[in-house]
Amino acid sequence: MSTPAQRSARAALDAARPAVARLDVARGPEDLAADLIESWGAAEAALRTLVGSTVLTGQPLIREARQRQMINFETANALAEFSALHDRLQDISYRATDADVAAARNAFLKLDADLASETVLDTGRPTAGLPNFGAPVAENQVKTIPATPDAGPVKVVGPPPRFPVWMLAVAVAVIVVVIAAIFMFRGRGGGSLEQGIAAYRAGQREVAVSAFNKAVREDPKAALPHVYLARMSREVGNFTEANQQLQLALEADPNNATALREMGANLLAQGNYELSRRFYVRAVQADPTDKTSQGYLGCVLMKLNRPNDAQLFLTRAGQGPWSNCTPAPAAQTPPGATGPNPSIPRN
Repeated sequence: MSTPAQRSARAALDAARPAVARLDVARGPEDLAADLIESWGAAEAALRTLVGSTVLTGQPLIREARQRQMINFETANALAEFSALHDRLQDISYRATDADVAAARNAFLKLDADLASETVLDTGRPTAGLPNFGAPVAENQVKTIPATPDAGPVKVVGPPPRFPVWMLAVAVAVIVVVIAAIFMFRGRGGGSLEQGIAAYRAGQREVAVSAFNKAVREDPKAALPHVYLARMSREVGNFTEANQQLQLALEADPNNATALREMGANLLAQGNYELSRRFYVRAVQADPTDKTSQGYLGCVLMKLNRPNDAQLFLTRAGQGPWSNCTPAPAAQTPPGATGPNPSIPRN
């Protein structure tokens, strides 16, 4: 029987099966890149679930799973090749080849097979060679356990002493005061996420990074700390780190409108207009009231030379940083490292 970790990992892998199935269909390079990136994101999510980590990515994550014997040697090599392909796809000028598609599909299938295997224990060690604890025991192998000596007469004692009622009332009052103090502290911005947001807005980047990383450790399923870390990486031109943080955010909350919008901003800053458009569309679908997503969706559509569609969303969004968007020239050049700078809401 597979372990709970294996079943959870397979559930994470299942999310990318439609994307893997589309790899066989002849499609444009942007669509193919999007499916390959989505497939690798699911593979990483499955591996993180398997090893119980929320921070490892890429090669270190593969090595950890291999060292724990949760995947075999061939699977580890195939995943390493898939990870290298994912890194190459971060360059928007790279076009995936048939060999890349074959490598991605091979890695996905090998990982799927390992997760379906019944030869892995919760410890990650193979069960081959372990004794069969369920085998019947021969009669001559059964040892008689001597009875315990008589314990003698049982001493009857009275009920345990009771605490005075006033002591119980004091204990309850103390607990109530402590709980109230905790909630008051959180309400004043004592949480790591709130501290990170305050530091980020004050320009204290190192303090903000430390607070957001602490927030990730406190709540691995929270998307916003990853979104802020991605935003800060994008602002200094580290698009690879920004992409990794956004993948973690979307794994935590696939329909998080803020994470979807920030992924669109990250791709727009790199000049990957078509893939950026897709994420802005998903962001608008997740939160139809978000003016920033609508405005930058109009901006991306303008870059894609679709002025009629662009004007529709620009009108809905109203005036904003996106208002100065113009159609891209014939020879497109990626924007600077700063890129679009949409605000990130608290909720």
